[in-house]
Amino acid sequence: MNQNAVAQIIFNDDFDDIKNWGFISDNVMGGVSSGKISIKSVNRNKVIELKGKVSTENNGGFIQARRNLRSISLKEAKYIKIIARGNNEKYYIHLRTSRMIFPWQYYQTGFNVDNNFKEFILPLSQFKTSGLFLAKTPKAKNITSIAIVAFGKDHNAELDVSSISIYK
Repeated sequence: MNQNAVAQIIFNDDFDDIKNWGFISDNVMGGVSSGKISIKSVNRNKVIELKGKVSTENNGGFIQARRNLRSISLKEAKYIKIIARGNNEKYYIHLRTSRMIFPWQYYQTGFNVDNNFKEFILPLSQFKTSGLFLAKTPKAKNITSIAIVAFGKDHNAELDVSSISIYK
């Protein structure tokens, strides 16, 4: 982004309502990962917590908190800003689009957390597809959901996210 440009927010979630978010695990495909999402207060701010055990056993390997974005016009979106902390692991943001047919399709980028809240700027151009037959990067106008994901290896997930924003 040009340093003289002023970013404009399109969407922001500061986690006032857990009902906007759903928990999904690899159990839907026979995996054995387990976990939960909850809203908690940290320094008088609400955060969403993704917590659980990710297991690659039985072809599994993920837990996630997902939010539907279909009612939000994201056609001008350029990047996502997330503020998060956790247990020194790598976590991911997954985006799904209206062009996806199968539940295992997504666009993904990762970020590494430590025990202090940190801001991560994730340009849409940084997101990569999970498979064939999709554009290399997501088209903003087609984004239908965003997910916070613990993925890909056996580990305990402990992630707190205090804000997710989408900017143009």
